[in-house]
Amino acid sequence: MALTRRLLRHGQFTSREELTERIDDFVLDYDEHAAKPDRWTYDGSPLKAA
Repeated sequence: MALTRRLLRHGQFTSREELTERIDDFVLDYDEHAAKPDRWTYDGSPLKAA
């Protein structure tokens, strides 16, 4: 979702190679600066049927 909002929605790319390069750069930068681990709340107890 962040990729779509920040890069693809307003991006103008002259070639497929440029697009893949920009996506790779975005992913590396996002992983380094913005990515955070998920906070899990499931405690392992069996789930009940509805």
